[in-house]
Amino acid sequence: MALSPELIQKYNHPVPRYTSYPTVPLWDGRINTKNWENLVRKAFHLIGEKEGLTLYIHLPFCESLCTYCGCTKRITKNHHLEDPYLEAIFREWSHYLGLFEGIPKIAGIHLGGGTPTFFSPQNLKLLISKILKSAEVLPEHEFSFEGHPNNTTFEHLQELAQLGFDRVSYGIQDFDLTVQKAIHRIQPFEKVKEATENARKLGYSSVNFDLIYGLPHQNLKTLRETFDKVSELRPDRIAFYSYAHLPSAFPAQKSFENSLPNEQEKRGLYEYGKEMLLEMGYEEIGMDHFALPDDPLCIAKSSGNLHRNFMGYTTSPSEMLIGLGASSISDIGLGYAQNEKNIEAYEQILKGNSLPITKGHIQTEEDRLTRELILNLICKGETDVPLLIWEKLPYESMQAIFEMEDEGLIIREGLSLSVSPEGMAIKRNICAQFDLRMISSKAKKMTFSKSI
Repeated sequence: MALSPELIQKYNHPVPRYTSYPTVPLWDGRINTKNWENLVRKAFHLIGEKEGLTLYIHLPFCESLCTYCGCTKRITKNHHLEDPYLEAIFREWSHYLGLFEGIPKIAGIHLGGGTPTFFSPQNLKLLISKILKSAEVLPEHEFSFEGHPNNTTFEHLQELAQLGFDRVSYGIQDFDLTVQKAIHRIQPFEKVKEATENARKLGYSSVNFDLIYGLPHQNLKTLRETFDKVSELRPDRIAFYSYAHLPSAFPAQKSFENSLPNEQEKRGLYEYGKEMLLEMGYEEIGMDHFALPDDPLCIAKSSGNLHRNFMGYTTSPSEMLIGLGASSISDIGLGYAQNEKNIEAYEQILKGNSLPITKGHIQTEEDRLTRELILNLICKGETDVPLLIWEKLPYESMQAIFEMEDEGLIIREGLSLSVSPEGMAIKRNICAQFDLRMISSKAKKMTFSKSI
Protein backbone atom coordinates (compact mmCIF):
# COMPACT_ATOMS: atom_id res chain seq x y z
CA MET A 1 0.00 0.00 0.00
CA ALA A 2 2.96 2.36 0.47
CA LEU A 3 3.86 4.85 -2.23
CA SER A 4 7.17 4.41 -4.01
CA PRO A 5 9.88 7.06 -3.43
CA GLU A 6 9.33 8.23 -7.03
CA LEU A 7 5.60 8.81 -6.48
CA ILE A 8 6.23 10.51 -3.13
CA GLN A 9 8.58 12.94 -4.84
CA LYS A 10 6.15 13.46 -7.74
CA TYR A 11 3.07 14.19 -5.64
CA ASN A 12 4.49 15.82 -2.51
CA HIS A 13 3.80 19.42 -3.46
CA PRO A 14 1.55 22.12 -1.96
CA VAL A 15 -2.20 21.59 -2.45
CA PRO A 16 -5.25 22.62 -0.39
CA ARG A 17 -6.54 20.48 2.47
CA TYR A 18 -10.11 20.86 1.15
CA THR A 19 -11.92 21.59 4.37
CA SER A 20 -14.04 23.70 2.00
CA TYR A 21 -14.55 24.20 -1.69
CA PRO A 22 -13.53 26.68 -2.90
CA THR A 23 -10.62 26.78 -0.48
CA VAL A 24 -10.37 30.01 1.55
CA PRO A 25 -7.73 31.85 -0.56
CA LEU A 26 -9.98 31.40 -3.62
CA TRP A 27 -13.20 32.82 -2.23
CA ASP A 28 -14.72 35.39 -4.57
CA GLY A 29 -14.97 38.10 -1.90
CA ARG A 30 -18.49 39.15 -2.93
CA ILE A 31 -19.78 38.88 0.63
CA ASN A 32 -20.78 41.94 2.61
CA THR A 33 -22.84 42.09 5.77
CA LYS A 34 -26.14 42.64 3.96
CA ASN A 35 -25.90 39.81 1.45
CA TRP A 36 -24.48 37.46 4.09
CA GLU A 37 -27.50 38.17 6.29
CA ASN A 38 -29.79 37.41 3.35
CA LEU A 39 -27.95 34.13 2.71
CA VAL A 40 -28.27 33.16 6.38
CA ARG A 41 -32.02 33.77 6.31
CA LYS A 42 -32.36 31.65 3.18
CA ALA A 43 -30.14 28.86 4.53
CA PHE A 44 -32.06 28.80 7.82
CA HIS A 45 -35.28 28.26 5.87
CA LEU A 46 -33.80 25.62 3.53
CA ILE A 47 -31.53 23.77 5.97
CA GLY A 48 -31.67 25.03 9.53
CA GLU A 49 -35.41 24.54 10.09
CA LYS A 50 -35.18 20.91 8.97
CA GLU A 51 -31.73 19.71 10.06
CA GLY A 52 -30.91 22.19 12.77
CA LEU A 53 -27.57 23.99 12.83
CA THR A 54 -24.12 23.40 14.24
CA LEU A 55 -22.15 26.06 16.10
CA TYR A 56 -18.37 26.36 15.98
CA ILE A 57 -17.13 28.71 18.71
CA HIS A 58 -13.51 29.85 18.45
CA LEU A 59 -11.80 30.53 21.79
CA PRO A 60 -8.39 31.82 20.72
CA PHE A 61 -6.36 32.26 23.93
CA CYS A 62 -3.37 30.09 24.90
CA GLU A 63 -1.02 30.55 27.85
CA SER A 64 2.05 29.48 25.84
CA LEU A 65 3.01 29.11 22.19
CA CYS A 66 3.25 25.66 20.62
CA THR A 67 5.74 26.36 17.85
CA TYR A 68 4.26 23.86 15.35
CA CYS A 69 0.79 25.45 15.53
CA GLY A 70 -0.92 27.07 12.55
CA CYS A 71 -4.13 28.08 14.33
CA THR A 72 -5.35 31.61 14.97
CA LYS A 73 -4.43 32.27 18.61
CA ARG A 74 -3.45 34.91 21.18
CA ILE A 75 -0.67 34.02 23.62
CA THR A 76 -1.42 35.50 27.03
CA LYS A 77 -1.80 34.66 30.72
CA ASN A 78 -4.25 37.50 31.26
CA HIS A 79 -7.54 35.77 32.09
CA HIS A 80 -9.31 39.11 32.43
CA LEU A 81 -9.64 38.92 28.63
CA GLU A 82 -12.24 36.16 28.99
CA ASP A 83 -15.16 38.41 29.97
CA PRO A 84 -15.09 40.97 27.11
CA TYR A 85 -14.55 38.17 24.60
CA LEU A 86 -17.60 36.28 25.84
CA GLU A 87 -19.65 39.46 25.70
CA ALA A 88 -18.69 39.83 22.04
CA ILE A 89 -19.76 36.24 21.31
CA PHE A 90 -23.12 36.89 23.00
CA ARG A 91 -23.62 39.96 20.81
CA GLU A 92 -22.75 37.97 17.70
CA TRP A 93 -25.14 35.13 18.60
CA SER A 94 -27.88 37.65 19.38
CA HIS A 95 -27.41 39.16 15.92
CA TYR A 96 -27.85 35.74 14.32
CA LEU A 97 -30.95 35.09 16.42
CA GLY A 98 -32.44 38.19 14.84
CA LEU A 99 -31.88 36.70 11.38
CA PHE A 100 -33.45 33.31 12.08
CA GLU A 101 -37.17 32.96 11.44
CA GLY A 102 -37.95 31.01 14.55
CA ILE A 103 -36.13 29.37 17.44
CA PRO A 104 -32.97 27.65 16.16
CA LYS A 105 -32.51 23.91 16.63
CA ILE A 106 -29.00 23.01 17.76
CA ALA A 107 -27.61 19.81 16.22
CA GLY A 108 -24.06 20.34 17.41
CA ILE A 109 -21.61 22.61 19.22
CA HIS A 110 -17.84 22.47 18.97
CA LEU A 111 -15.47 24.60 21.04
CA GLY A 112 -12.15 25.08 19.26
CA GLY A 113 -9.10 27.26 19.61
CA GLY A 114 -6.63 28.30 20.75
CA THR A 115 -7.22 26.52 24.00
CA PRO A 116 -10.90 26.43 25.02
CA THR A 117 -9.92 25.24 28.48
CA PHE A 118 -8.00 28.51 28.92
CA PHE A 119 -11.46 29.76 29.95
CA SER A 120 -12.60 28.96 33.46
CA PRO A 121 -15.22 26.22 33.93
CA GLN A 122 -17.63 28.91 35.17
CA ASN A 123 -17.18 31.00 32.02
CA LEU A 124 -17.62 27.98 29.75
CA LYS A 125 -20.82 27.17 31.63
CA LEU A 126 -21.99 30.78 31.18
CA LEU A 127 -21.19 30.69 27.45
CA ILE A 128 -23.02 27.47 26.66
CA SER A 129 -25.98 27.88 28.99
CA LYS A 130 -26.74 31.34 27.63
CA ILE A 131 -26.73 30.05 24.03
CA LEU A 132 -28.86 27.01 24.90
CA LYS A 133 -31.50 29.17 26.65
CA SER A 134 -32.24 30.78 23.27
CA ALA A 135 -32.45 27.54 21.28
CA GLU A 136 -33.89 24.04 21.12
CA VAL A 137 -31.41 21.16 21.38
CA LEU A 138 -32.10 18.25 19.03
CA PRO A 139 -32.23 14.79 20.66
CA GLU A 140 -29.35 13.47 18.52
CA HIS A 141 -27.05 16.43 19.21
CA GLU A 142 -23.26 16.22 19.26
CA PHE A 143 -21.39 18.56 21.64
CA SER A 144 -17.58 18.43 21.67
CA PHE A 145 -14.59 20.50 22.68
CA GLU A 146 -10.82 20.62 22.31
CA GLY A 147 -8.87 20.30 25.54
CA HIS A 148 -5.25 20.74 26.50
CA PRO A 149 -4.42 17.79 28.81
CA ASN A 150 -2.33 20.02 31.06
CA ASN A 151 -5.16 22.39 31.96
CA THR A 152 -8.38 20.43 31.34
CA THR A 153 -9.53 19.94 34.91
CA PHE A 154 -12.14 17.59 36.32
CA GLU A 155 -14.30 20.68 36.85
CA HIS A 156 -14.01 21.67 33.17
CA LEU A 157 -15.14 18.21 32.12
CA GLN A 158 -17.90 18.09 34.73
CA GLU A 159 -19.42 21.49 33.90
CA LEU A 160 -19.44 20.73 30.17
CA ALA A 161 -20.85 17.22 30.71
CA GLN A 162 -23.77 18.72 32.62
CA LEU A 163 -24.45 20.92 29.58
CA GLY A 164 -24.59 17.97 27.19
CA PHE A 165 -20.96 17.64 26.07
CA ASP A 166 -19.81 14.03 25.74
CA ARG A 167 -16.92 14.27 23.28
CA VAL A 168 -13.48 15.68 23.98
CA SER A 169 -10.42 15.92 21.75
CA TYR A 170 -7.00 16.16 23.40
CA GLY A 171 -4.04 17.62 21.54
CA ILE A 172 -1.28 15.10 22.21
CA GLN A 173 0.94 15.45 19.09
CA ASP A 174 3.75 13.22 20.47
CA PHE A 175 4.82 11.73 23.81
CA ASP A 176 8.58 11.89 23.18
CA LEU A 177 10.20 14.52 25.44
CA THR A 178 12.76 15.65 22.82
CA VAL A 179 9.97 16.24 20.31
CA GLN A 180 7.85 17.99 22.93
CA LYS A 181 10.69 20.36 23.80
CA ALA A 182 11.25 21.19 20.12
CA ILE A 183 7.59 22.10 19.58
CA HIS A 184 7.27 23.74 23.02
CA ARG A 185 4.43 21.51 24.18
CA ILE A 186 5.58 19.52 27.20
CA GLN A 187 2.85 17.36 28.69
CA PRO A 188 3.63 14.26 30.75
CA PHE A 189 1.87 11.00 29.96
CA GLU A 190 0.36 11.02 33.45
CA LYS A 191 -1.47 14.30 32.73
CA VAL A 192 -2.94 12.83 29.54
CA LYS A 193 -3.92 9.67 31.40
CA GLU A 194 -5.61 11.71 34.13
CA ALA A 195 -7.53 13.86 31.64
CA THR A 196 -8.62 10.77 29.69
CA GLU A 197 -9.74 8.84 32.77
CA ASN A 198 -11.60 11.87 34.13
CA ALA A 199 -13.59 12.15 30.89
CA ARG A 200 -14.53 8.48 31.06
CA LYS A 201 -15.50 8.69 34.74
CA LEU A 202 -17.92 11.48 33.83
CA GLY A 203 -19.53 9.46 31.04
CA TYR A 204 -17.95 10.99 27.94
CA SER A 205 -18.76 8.65 25.06
CA SER A 206 -15.78 9.64 22.93
CA VAL A 207 -12.20 10.67 23.62
CA ASN A 208 -10.11 11.69 20.62
CA PHE A 209 -6.32 12.10 20.49
CA ASP A 210 -4.68 14.43 17.95
CA LEU A 211 -1.27 13.11 16.88
CA ILE A 212 1.12 14.59 14.32
CA TYR A 213 3.72 12.94 12.10
CA GLY A 214 6.61 14.79 10.53
CA LEU A 215 7.60 16.73 13.66
CA PRO A 216 11.23 17.57 14.51
CA HIS A 217 13.31 14.69 15.89
CA GLN A 218 10.59 12.12 15.21
CA ASN A 219 11.73 8.71 14.02
CA LEU A 220 10.27 5.20 13.91
CA LYS A 221 11.52 4.40 17.43
CA THR A 222 10.00 7.50 19.06
CA LEU A 223 6.77 6.99 17.13
CA ARG A 224 6.55 3.38 18.33
CA GLU A 225 6.95 4.53 21.92
CA THR A 226 4.25 7.19 21.44
CA PHE A 227 1.82 4.65 20.02
CA ASP A 228 2.57 2.21 22.82
CA LYS A 229 1.40 4.89 25.26
CA VAL A 230 -1.62 5.67 23.09
CA SER A 231 -2.50 1.96 23.13
CA GLU A 232 -2.58 2.00 26.94
CA LEU A 233 -5.28 4.68 26.94
CA ARG A 234 -7.10 3.47 23.81
CA PRO A 235 -8.97 6.61 22.74
CA ASP A 236 -12.12 6.10 20.67
CA ARG A 237 -10.81 8.21 17.78
CA ILE A 238 -7.38 9.27 16.58
CA ALA A 239 -6.52 12.05 14.18
CA PHE A 240 -3.02 11.35 12.80
CA TYR A 241 -2.21 14.61 11.02
CA SER A 242 0.60 15.54 8.70
CA TYR A 243 2.69 18.39 10.13
CA ALA A 244 2.25 21.44 7.89
CA HIS A 245 5.54 23.30 7.65
CA LEU A 246 4.81 26.90 6.64
CA PRO A 247 7.48 29.07 8.31
CA SER A 248 6.68 32.04 6.05
CA ALA A 249 3.21 32.15 7.62
CA PHE A 250 4.18 30.92 11.10
CA PRO A 251 7.71 32.17 11.92
CA ALA A 252 7.97 30.12 15.14
CA GLN A 253 8.37 27.03 12.95
CA LYS A 254 11.78 28.28 11.85
CA SER A 255 13.17 27.27 15.25
CA PHE A 256 13.32 23.59 14.32
CA GLU A 257 13.27 23.32 10.52
CA ASN A 258 16.73 21.72 10.45
CA SER A 259 15.44 18.82 12.59
CA LEU A 260 12.54 17.74 10.38
CA PRO A 261 12.40 14.32 8.66
CA ASN A 262 12.74 14.38 4.88
CA GLU A 263 9.73 13.61 2.71
CA GLN A 264 10.40 9.87 2.45
CA GLU A 265 11.10 9.59 6.18
CA LYS A 266 7.91 11.53 6.87
CA ARG A 267 5.83 9.24 4.68
CA GLY A 268 7.47 6.27 6.39
CA LEU A 269 6.31 7.63 9.75
CA TYR A 270 2.73 7.76 8.51
CA GLU A 271 2.79 4.25 7.05
CA TYR A 272 4.32 2.88 10.26
CA GLY A 273 1.79 4.74 12.40
CA LYS A 274 -1.11 3.57 10.24
CA GLU A 275 0.10 -0.03 10.49
CA MET A 276 0.22 0.21 14.28
CA LEU A 277 -3.27 1.74 14.42
CA LEU A 278 -4.72 -1.05 12.29
CA GLU A 279 -3.00 -3.63 14.51
CA MET A 280 -4.59 -1.91 17.53
CA GLY A 281 -8.04 -2.41 15.99
CA TYR A 282 -8.70 1.05 14.56
CA GLU A 283 -10.28 1.54 11.14
CA GLU A 284 -9.26 4.22 8.66
CA ILE A 285 -12.03 6.77 8.19
CA GLY A 286 -10.43 9.04 5.64
CA MET A 287 -7.57 11.48 5.37
CA ASP A 288 -5.65 11.26 8.67
CA HIS A 289 -8.58 9.94 10.73
CA PHE A 290 -9.05 6.58 12.49
CA ALA A 291 -11.69 5.21 14.86
CA LEU A 292 -12.67 2.05 16.68
CA PRO A 293 -15.19 -0.12 14.78
CA ASP A 294 -18.20 0.74 16.98
CA ASP A 295 -17.54 4.49 16.79
CA PRO A 296 -20.23 6.59 15.03
CA LEU A 297 -17.62 7.75 12.47
CA CYS A 298 -17.07 4.15 11.33
CA ILE A 299 -20.81 3.56 11.20
CA ALA A 300 -21.35 6.77 9.21
CA LYS A 301 -18.63 5.80 6.75
CA SER A 302 -20.16 2.34 6.23
CA SER A 303 -23.63 3.81 5.67
CA GLY A 304 -22.38 6.58 3.35
CA ASN A 305 -23.41 9.37 5.77
CA LEU A 306 -19.96 10.72 6.60
CA HIS A 307 -19.57 14.49 6.18
CA ARG A 308 -16.59 16.84 6.31
CA ASN A 309 -16.38 20.51 7.21
CA PHE A 310 -13.91 22.95 8.78
CA MET A 311 -13.86 20.85 11.96
CA GLY A 312 -12.90 17.67 10.09
CA TYR A 313 -14.96 14.49 9.62
CA THR A 314 -18.33 14.55 11.34
CA THR A 315 -21.57 12.61 11.69
CA SER A 316 -23.60 15.77 12.35
CA PRO A 317 -26.85 15.74 10.36
CA SER A 318 -26.72 19.50 9.87
CA GLU A 319 -24.95 21.08 6.93
CA MET A 320 -25.49 24.58 8.32
CA LEU A 321 -22.49 25.64 10.37
CA ILE A 322 -22.42 29.04 12.08
CA GLY A 323 -19.04 30.23 13.34
CA LEU A 324 -18.84 32.48 16.39
CA GLY A 325 -15.71 34.20 17.65
CA ALA A 326 -12.66 35.86 16.11
CA SER A 327 -11.46 34.21 12.86
CA SER A 328 -14.23 31.58 12.90
CA ILE A 329 -15.72 30.42 9.60
CA SER A 330 -19.37 29.81 8.78
CA ASP A 331 -20.43 27.29 6.11
CA ILE A 332 -24.15 27.48 5.31
CA GLY A 333 -24.20 25.51 2.05
CA LEU A 334 -25.03 28.59 -0.02
CA GLY A 335 -21.79 30.32 0.91
CA TYR A 336 -18.99 30.91 3.39
CA ALA A 337 -17.95 33.79 5.63
CA GLN A 338 -15.00 34.37 7.94
CA ASN A 339 -14.88 36.68 10.93
CA GLU A 340 -12.32 39.33 11.71
CA LYS A 341 -9.16 37.66 13.08
CA ASN A 342 -7.95 40.45 15.35
CA ILE A 343 -9.61 40.02 18.73
CA GLU A 344 -9.90 43.71 19.61
CA ALA A 345 -11.27 44.57 16.16
CA TYR A 346 -13.73 41.68 16.38
CA GLU A 347 -15.01 42.93 19.73
CA GLN A 348 -15.23 46.54 18.52
CA ILE A 349 -17.24 45.67 15.39
CA LEU A 350 -19.80 43.83 17.50
CA LYS A 351 -20.17 46.82 19.81
CA GLY A 352 -21.43 48.61 16.69
CA ASN A 353 -24.20 46.00 16.25
CA SER A 354 -22.74 44.59 13.04
CA LEU A 355 -21.50 41.13 12.15
CA PRO A 356 -17.66 41.00 12.03
CA ILE A 357 -17.46 39.46 8.54
CA THR A 358 -14.22 40.25 6.68
CA LYS A 359 -14.37 37.89 3.70
CA GLY A 360 -16.58 35.25 2.18
CA HIS A 361 -17.90 33.48 -0.87
CA ILE A 362 -21.26 32.91 -2.56
CA GLN A 363 -21.52 29.45 -4.11
CA THR A 364 -22.29 29.10 -7.82
CA GLU A 365 -23.88 26.00 -9.33
CA GLU A 366 -20.43 24.96 -10.60
CA ASP A 367 -19.03 25.42 -7.08
CA ARG A 368 -21.77 23.23 -5.59
CA LEU A 369 -21.15 20.45 -8.09
CA THR A 370 -17.39 20.58 -7.50
CA ARG A 371 -17.84 20.69 -3.74
CA GLU A 372 -20.02 17.56 -3.85
CA LEU A 373 -17.44 15.81 -6.06
CA ILE A 374 -14.58 16.64 -3.68
CA LEU A 375 -16.59 15.71 -0.57
CA ASN A 376 -17.42 12.35 -2.16
CA LEU A 377 -13.73 11.68 -2.84
CA ILE A 378 -12.70 12.69 0.69
CA CYS A 379 -15.55 10.97 2.57
CA LYS A 380 -16.36 7.96 0.36
CA GLY A 381 -13.27 7.54 -1.81
CA GLU A 382 -15.38 7.57 -4.96
CA THR A 383 -17.46 9.93 -7.04
CA ASP A 384 -19.32 10.46 -10.27
CA VAL A 385 -17.85 13.41 -12.15
CA PRO A 386 -20.59 15.72 -13.48
CA LEU A 387 -20.31 16.20 -17.24
CA LEU A 388 -20.28 19.98 -16.72
CA ILE A 389 -17.10 19.68 -14.63
CA TRP A 390 -15.44 17.03 -16.84
CA GLU A 391 -15.87 19.15 -19.97
CA LYS A 392 -14.24 22.14 -18.24
CA LEU A 393 -11.11 20.31 -17.17
CA PRO A 394 -7.98 21.59 -18.96
CA TYR A 395 -5.65 19.27 -20.83
CA GLU A 396 -3.13 19.22 -17.96
CA SER A 397 -5.74 17.97 -15.47
CA MET A 398 -6.95 15.30 -17.88
CA GLN A 399 -3.38 14.10 -18.35
CA ALA A 400 -2.78 14.04 -14.59
CA ILE A 401 -5.93 11.93 -14.08
CA PHE A 402 -4.86 9.47 -16.80
CA GLU A 403 -1.38 9.22 -15.25
CA MET A 404 -2.89 8.53 -11.80
CA GLU A 405 -4.97 5.81 -13.41
CA ASP A 406 -1.89 4.25 -15.06
CA GLU A 407 -0.05 4.41 -11.72
CA GLY A 408 -2.85 2.49 -10.00
CA LEU A 409 -3.79 5.41 -7.77
CA ILE A 410 -7.34 5.77 -9.07
CA ILE A 411 -9.78 3.48 -10.86
CA ARG A 412 -11.88 5.10 -13.59
CA GLU A 413 -14.86 3.85 -15.52
CA GLY A 414 -16.08 6.61 -17.78
CA LEU A 415 -17.11 9.46 -15.48
CA SER A 416 -17.03 7.29 -12.35
CA LEU A 417 -13.84 7.46 -10.32
CA SER A 418 -12.65 5.74 -7.13
CA VAL A 419 -9.46 6.02 -5.10
CA SER A 420 -7.35 2.87 -4.79
CA PRO A 421 -5.74 1.89 -1.45
CA GLU A 422 -2.41 3.21 -2.80
CA GLY A 423 -4.12 6.43 -3.88
CA MET A 424 -5.39 7.24 -0.39
CA ALA A 425 -2.08 8.99 0.28
CA ILE A 426 -2.69 11.53 -2.48
CA LYS A 427 -6.42 12.24 -2.09
CA ARG A 428 -5.68 15.95 -1.93
CA ASN A 429 -3.77 15.76 -5.23
CA ILE A 430 -6.69 13.92 -6.85
CA CYS A 431 -9.16 16.54 -5.62
CA ALA A 432 -6.91 19.30 -6.97
CA GLN A 433 -7.37 18.04 -10.54
CA PHE A 434 -11.05 19.07 -10.31
CA ASP A 435 -10.42 22.38 -8.52
CA LEU A 436 -11.48 24.64 -11.38
CA ARG A 437 -11.05 27.83 -9.34
CA MET A 438 -7.47 26.98 -8.44
CA ILE A 439 -6.68 25.87 -11.99
CA SER A 440 -8.00 29.11 -13.48
CA SER A 441 -6.36 31.40 -10.93
CA LYS A 442 -2.96 32.32 -9.60
CA ALA A 443 -3.47 29.99 -6.61
CA LYS A 444 -0.28 28.13 -7.40
CA LYS A 445 1.49 31.12 -5.86
CA MET A 446 -0.56 30.84 -2.68
CA THR A 447 0.59 29.14 0.51
CA PHE A 448 -0.62 25.57 0.95
CA SER A 449 0.99 22.75 2.90
CA LYS A 450 2.55 19.80 1.05
CA SER A 451 0.21 16.91 0.44
CA ILE A 452 2.29 14.02 1.81
